[in-house]
Formats: sequence, structure tokens, C-alpha cells
Amino acid sequence: MKAVLSASNPVSEFVTWLWTPLFVGIFIAIVIYALWPRNKATFDAASRMPLRED
Repeated sequence: MKAVLSASNPVSEFVTWLWTPLFVGIFIAIVIYALWPRNKATFDAASRMPLRED
């Protein structure tokens, strides 16, 4: 027989209510920034950095 623990935790509800949508929004903003066409040249240069011989 399984024990079912069900308790209302205000901290858990606060995290779910506020922080989850906030972090989803931050993640979406980072993805948009990374895929923005104006940043392509910067990211292409950064991707070639390990292969560059100085």
C-alpha cells in the first residue's frame, strides 16, 4: 500500500506561480537573442575562435 502525501505548501505554490513563468520568459528571450539575424556575424566569429591560430 502506498502512502499518499498531499500538503499545500505556500512556497511551492509561489515558485510555481511566479518563478516558472519568469524563467520561461527569460529562456524565450535568450533564444530570440541567439536567433536574431543581427547577431549572426558575432556568433559565427565566436564559433571559429577555437580554430583560429594566433
